[in-house]
Amino acid sequence: MKLSTRSRYGTRLMLDMAENYNNGPIHLMKIAQRQGISVKYLEQIIIPLKKAEYVKSLRGPKGGHILAKPPEEITVGEIVALLEDGASLTECSYNEGVCERADICPTRQLWRDAAQAMFKTLEAVTLADLLEKTKANQK
Repeated sequence: MKLSTRSRYGTRLMLDMAENYNNGPIHLMKIAQRQGISVKYLEQIIIPLKKAEYVKSLRGPKGGHILAKPPEEITVGEIVALLEDGASLTECSYNEGVCERADICPTRQLWRDAAQAMFKTLEAVTLADLLEKTKANQK
């Protein structure tokens, strides 16, 4: 399985904001420059993150975006599940109405189990954990 660009860039956006958590609101332009992602794309990604209350926006000359919670309280699993529209690999694993074979499919449970294993791993890692790993790797 490949994660979408949306999830990968969304995680980078959130990690950048976590790294600058104590520095106040950040303009998307700054994040875009640091991460090599277009501002337009970040503007699209940040909308669901704001709706889910992971990010707050502040207006005005000193405005920008800031994490709504400390980096220790946001997991990569939460970000990916939000930006991938759920924590599953296939639509049939959670919505049997999309496939007439759902009740007899031998792989349906396999896709559920695989998604649970992947998201269990992603949910065990917070933004703060990633920052610590980054700092440790830079030494």
